[in-house]
Amino acid sequence: MVPPGKKPAGETSNSNKKCKRYFNEHWKEEFTWLEFDYERKLMFCIECRQALVKNKHGKAENAFTVGTDNFQRHALLRHVTSGAHRQALAVNREQLAFEARVHGHPELRSVLKVEVNPAKVAILTTVYWMAKEEIPEEKCSSLLDLQKFNLCQALLASEHSEYYHPSSIREMQAAIAKVLHNEDRHRIKASPFVGLVVDETVDVLEHRNLAMFTTTVSPCNGQTSTTFLGSFELPAGEASTVAGKVGEVMRSFGIPTMKITWLSADSASLVAERLSGVGTALSSLCPLLTEMHCLSHGSSLLPTQSIVSIEYLQKYETTVDAVYRLYSSFRGESNSLQELQSVLDLCEIDLGSPKAIHWTSIFPAVEAIDSSWPTLVLLLESEAERSPVALGLCEELKKFQFVAFTKILLDVLPIFQKLSRFFQIEDFDLSILKPIVSATATTLQAQKSASGQNLQEFLNEMNEHPRDDREGERRLYYKGVELANCSKVHLKHFEHLKETYLESVRGNLLDRFPSSVLEAVSSFSAIFNPKCYPQSLEDIGSYGVSELNFLLQAYSRVVVSERALSDFPLFKRIVFSLSQLSFKDLCVKLVYSNSEMHELFPDFAVLAAIALALPLGSVLAEKISRGRELLKRGRSRCVKDEGLSDLMKIAIDGPAVNEFDFALAIEYYESMRESGFIVAQVK
Repeated sequence: MVPPGKKPAGETSNSNKKCKRYFNEHWKEEFTWLEFDYERKLMFCIECRQALVKNKHGKAENAFTVGTDNFQRHALLRHVTSGAHRQALAVNREQLAFEARVHGHPELRSVLKVEVNPAKVAILTTVYWMAKEEIPEEKCSSLLDLQKFNLCQALLASEHSEYYHPSSIREMQAAIAKVLHNEDRHRIKASPFVGLVVDETVDVLEHRNLAMFTTTVSPCNGQTSTTFLGSFELPAGEASTVAGKVGEVMRSFGIPTMKITWLSADSASLVAERLSGVGTALSSLCPLLTEMHCLSHGSSLLPTQSIVSIEYLQKYETTVDAVYRLYSSFRGESNSLQELQSVLDLCEIDLGSPKAIHWTSIFPAVEAIDSSWPTLVLLLESEAERSPVALGLCEELKKFQFVAFTKILLDVLPIFQKLSRFFQIEDFDLSILKPIVSATATTLQAQKSASGQNLQEFLNEMNEHPRDDREGERRLYYKGVELANCSKVHLKHFEHLKETYLESVRGNLLDRFPSSVLEAVSSFSAIFNPKCYPQSLEDIGSYGVSELNFLLQAYSRVVVSERALSDFPLFKRIVFSLSQLSFKDLCVKLVYSNSEMHELFPDFAVLAAIALALPLGSVLAEKISRGRELLKRGRSRCVKDEGLSDLMKIAIDGPAVNEFDFALAIEYYESMRESGFIVAQVK
């Protein structure tokens, strides 16, 4: 065995320590077989590693199969003319030619692979379509019968193996998912960097599930992809449990730790402390990792842990929950009460679920409570004599603090709604992230001293009347209803509640977007967004230098700082001339391996690939949302975790039926059956 970097088969390592050499990204264009391991800092030959042929010395390895650090062009020229490399090319060409012949003549596939008959394809196509359309598995037999009734020739004309029975649908799904996951591995391997999204959900029985997604970048065209890796059940535990499972999944998909550049911990149920723990644990393994919490799912931006830390919020949510349970099914003529039921439908809130509903983070629910408040008070007053529950709710709703806190929520929640919508824009302008987070924090800070619009309007609309029975006390009316608990002591308590809540929300926002993360994102935008550049060419001389230095220091392991700084003046001039491009367009042009900019600016191509791997956009948001829905429905049908993950994979990432390789899925399925990996049919 030849150790990496040593001298095998006459190919020397770089021993000249006087001149430190670096891997040149340009070489990949000239030598298409060249591969570079950024973590181990070694070069490899893809062709030789694939063929693994013997060279003239009788060894199975050469410097470019085990890895070499001889970063010199003449070493590459020696290798490309070596006998081992030529033999590897011949073997690989022969294999490709044979596969092409098999592809052109399906009847030859049985020489290498299992026989593909139309009946098997028809059954797997049905299983695949059912998963995509979320059709219950027990409908498989009836769907196959329907196709036979409609004279589906594939199912009528030939017999199929006993393996292909509807009771084996779970195993067929596993084979289909394996095809999709193999594509994921190829995509991850080709991507220079990878973004990771970790989403934990907890169901009503306290079962913890971890859904994982990746964002990858294709060097062939610079386009990004979002991939669902799977849903995994977690034992009870803290961040180390989550981090351990993440590491296990990374290893199973062959994701090098050096490729992981972003972590987005997206979860409404996962508290910030645990999120931070996951990032800390992974940072020790992934030196390029930067955390970007909850960018793609709006509900996660508003902290639910504030509910736990502030006593009154729990009481407020209990009151709102009781109102919805009491009046959401009201069948009267009041439009305002019918609005409560509309909120449940719009937000897909299940009152029958024992899981707590965080009403203070659901803007439509709070808005409906505010608009229907006068009607609710009148109805509760009319029922107070007959119902102790109605009496208690009526007293609570009439309190000054309840109405005033509802107004605070009406001022705060739209801010976070707007913030989350920015993150779901497909071509999100990163240059506005730092300003918008800063503006949001400033707005929340200002509301501590100067009330927000809704609260201020409420205070202005109240009518004050002196109390005859208590000197110095006053009576406050709002929309014709006398408010309770309006003494100076109560008002002072409310001021404290307002400040505590706003500070909690503001602090959580800044924790999720620390200054270092905002600096990294704004630096990427300054360098790669042509619209951020100065309007005049004369002004770009010193532009972006500090931002580039920040990125070069942060990613010093994968870029050559001296070369990047030397290239920067020319790079800026070219970007200035490309003012019509967006941030993403420029990054795609740099990452595209056949582009001139990729060859001219290798370090900027590396940084652009890192920027593109950032987990953002509507596609990611939709896949996370779809994953949660599928997990919830699968749990309700008591689907096993392993089978549920396969089902979710097909539903989330499966292409159109006509684009899927069913022949390969059949090969996997029958191989699994014959090898004994599947022992029994799922009943």
